[in-house]
Amino acid sequence: MALGPRLDLRQSQSLVMTPQLQQAIKLLAASNLEIETFIAEALEANPLLDTGGPADPGEPEPIALAAPAGEDAPADQLMLAGGGEGDAPLDLASVDRDFDTGDGAGPGLRDAEWGAAGAPGTDLADLPDWEQLRAAEVTLCEHLEAQVGLKTRDPQVSAVARRLIGLLDDAGYLTTPLGEVAGDLGVGSDLVEAALALVQSLDPTGVGARDLAECIALQAREADRYDPCMAMLIANLDLVARGEVARLKRLCRVDDEDFADMLRELRSYDPRPGLAFAACDTSSVIPDIIITANAAGGWDIALNEDTLPRLIVNRGYYVELNAGATSRESQGWLKEKLADAHWLIRALDQRQKTILKTAAEIVKQQDGFFRRGVAELRPLTLREVAEKIEMHESTVSRVTSNKYLACARGTFELKYFFTSGVASADGEGASSAAIKARIKALIDAETVKAILSDQQLADMLQKEGFDLARRTVAKYREAIGLGSSAERRRAKKMAGVR
Repeated sequence: MALGPRLDLRQSQSLVMTPQLQQAIKLLAASNLEIETFIAEALEANPLLDTGGPADPGEPEPIALAAPAGEDAPADQLMLAGGGEGDAPLDLASVDRDFDTGDGAGPGLRDAEWGAAGAPGTDLADLPDWEQLRAAEVTLCEHLEAQVGLKTRDPQVSAVARRLIGLLDDAGYLTTPLGEVAGDLGVGSDLVEAALALVQSLDPTGVGARDLAECIALQAREADRYDPCMAMLIANLDLVARGEVARLKRLCRVDDEDFADMLRELRSYDPRPGLAFAACDTSSVIPDIIITANAAGGWDIALNEDTLPRLIVNRGYYVELNAGATSRESQGWLKEKLADAHWLIRALDQRQKTILKTAAEIVKQQDGFFRRGVAELRPLTLREVAEKIEMHESTVSRVTSNKYLACARGTFELKYFFTSGVASADGEGASSAAIKARIKALIDAETVKAILSDQQLADMLQKEGFDLARRTVAKYREAIGLGSSAERRRAKKMAGVR
């Protein structure tokens, strides 16, 4: 067979993701605050974009494209009323399905591109893997607050203790003066002292200390090693740092062997006990979705528009620029900016519809939680919601990432409502969060003379219709920061609970 150059014509399929499609994916996964930043950058880069507002009397009225053509209602009202079928919520099902399984790009890809030109070979390495929903790490604040109810039943001490927990730094130290805390809360110094003693009795030992010496002293007391010699050594940590061994031995009145033992003991303590947990998030959370009860007994679902400025195309400025665009380059630039403005407004509107449609289904599935609390939280998966709203599972995953929902019970991340299930007698299953809440309620009702073991808790839950093994109960108990039966009995005795 002779070797030589030749031309062949072959037909093949490949996955194409345009820059606009990549941007749409990122917009869908972004929170309202991130969208606000993105819009600010877009307003600066595109002169034809403007924020919605009353038009000047002498100028033509701007064209608002935030809602589908021919409709003036906001996107949330259209969705709840069943409108907007011609402008469906954004679902990147075809892209995700083909990209994840490798079965080739189909016709649906062109539908998701909104007519944008293809860009083969686009690097997708910078796109996050939104399908991996990881449980958040337990923060120091969460770990400590879960123990407060076991230590005291005094609501005032408990409230002040929770305030002190919120003031701890990442290492677990309290840097705010107690007098300032008492003044802010309008309570007496004795109540703040009692709350601080409560915080310092929590695990890990050493949290709530106001300096290193107090942190070490708390751990020495817990280890039953806080004798006068150790107290003197801890009171002179500056001499330990400078290595003045002879002076320390004289102050502590110990010989070389005892002093060596004391130093080994001192080095075994943790000077930063709070670092074993994730840092407390002190930043305020701005909800993306707001849920309110209506007069008909249902729920009103709306986006938090306070963080979402309404975008419009400034027709008057476009007409002015178009009249002065005499060259082909300037006209091409103006058309490009106009197309970019229209695409962004449409993409944001589709994002709103997708978020609201997903949130509405979550509220429908978790109706018991919004009416009666966490005990009614049912198991729910991304696939269930995706099937109900006829979208791809990865689209729901993107929608629920970095989004928060505000309701009468507080502010929750959307991922909070997706929980694993435990078998129950009615066949419906129960959320793991609901099981944890029930375990905590049973333990909170304990007395010193009637501490429940893990097996007793499992038996009681089984009578209530929850099929759990003893090891599962122990795992849930530890997950919410509750100690074993022996630890709880000791803690209740120390707190004076009968």
